[in-house]
Amino acid sequence: MKGSSDLLQSPGVRAEDLARAADDFGHIVGSRPLGVLAARSADAVRDLVAFAGPHGLPVSARGGGQALYGQGQADGGYVVDMGALNEVRCVPEDRTLVAGAGAPWREVVRAALAEGLAPPVLPDHLGSSVGGVLSTGGFGAASHRYGAVTDWVREVEVVTGTGELLTCSPERQPDLFYAVLAGLGQCALIVGATLRLVPAPDRVRRYRLYHHSPGGYFTDQRRLARDARFSQVAGQARPVLGGTWDYMIEAVAPHRGQPPYEDELLIGDLDHDRDTEEIEDLSYAEYLHRMDRDERMLRATGEWHRPHPWLTLLLPEEAAVSFVPPLLAEEAQQGLRACGTVQLRPLAGHTLRTPLLRRPPGELLCLLSLMRTAPPEHPDAVRRLVAANRALYERATAVGGVLHPGGALPMTPADWRAHFGPTWSQLARAKDRFDPYSVLTRGYRLWP
Repeated sequence: MKGSSDLLQSPGVRAEDLARAADDFGHIVGSRPLGVLAARSADAVRDLVAFAGPHGLPVSARGGGQALYGQGQADGGYVVDMGALNEVRCVPEDRTLVAGAGAPWREVVRAALAEGLAPPVLPDHLGSSVGGVLSTGGFGAASHRYGAVTDWVREVEVVTGTGELLTCSPERQPDLFYAVLAGLGQCALIVGATLRLVPAPDRVRRYRLYHHSPGGYFTDQRRLARDARFSQVAGQARPVLGGTWDYMIEAVAPHRGQPPYEDELLIGDLDHDRDTEEIEDLSYAEYLHRMDRDERMLRATGEWHRPHPWLTLLLPEEAAVSFVPPLLAEEAQQGLRACGTVQLRPLAGHTLRTPLLRRPPGELLCLLSLMRTAPPEHPDAVRRLVAANRALYERATAVGGVLHPGGALPMTPADWRAHFGPTWSQLARAKDRFDPYSVLTRGYRLWP
């Protein structure tokens, strides 16, 4: 490894690279990294961490840059740009796919679908990186049946905080494997992963079902989470005139050509407004890329480049029924009506098997995500929205809710200890063993 002066003065580190590494999609927290490593190999990541650890220099990984609150930044240290570690290779005979940490999920989808396969669970936004999603857990529209993205990982290749390049799985170094998945980059940096695949449908039938009553919406969503009629179920709260909200379920049924069923068999027992239902057939690829148009619009309007004080919570389903409607009526959340999205989706507790992915007790759960864009005309808006996130987080924990990490929320080490609960000691032991210098991914602020 180069000496520190050589590394700091490397002509390959451009001012624009440093500026990019000092920001993220949230555009809320900034930093001043010493350098950026454009990783061309796992060995290059290993060499950097082996140097940085004994010198106490922070190191964080950056994939798609989708962090919201500085989690992937490295103030006074080094950001590893994983973008070049983007190779994707499908192994159809084994129903697996090998991907570099910097590969976007759209490339995973492309390679898998070419072989008639797909991951069971995919994040909604395919521009996220493989490593970034696996470090937090990852939810998608199929999570009510198949759990988190991390529940379908066969093995991961990582660089530990001691500068070791290791491959781990449930059978090989299981303590490290389970400390990495949804481990927030605290014990090792993911450089590659092997994902399990399942057969992909050719086409899907998508239903958008609107409810004027939150009670009817949650009843229907609960019903769909319990049975297997749909492979994908998600939902949103949408603003309507008069200051109220409607609730929309998006449900998807796969098929291979003409759907061999009547719509009435799938949605006839639901309590939605029949006059506004939307039904269409799409290729599976079209459905998986459903967020691409939204991203193009947000980029065109400039909202993509504004601050995003998002927050995602997991709630007991019985608490969500009384928690969500009053929340949306509050003054602090009114900006969501003009600049934001409210996602709601059902989850089943038994499908979530990743130990460090915390969830409320019970079987029926609800994921609530407030995806705000701060208004540019109010300079103090970001501070107020982050404060509102903190207040909302405390209210959610009071009813048994749990944070899904990665949002714009200030957390103390004591908060994190409470968050991880019985798994805290497992994470702390792994941290002591695999990152004894405590240099990895300090942006989460888990440790004093």
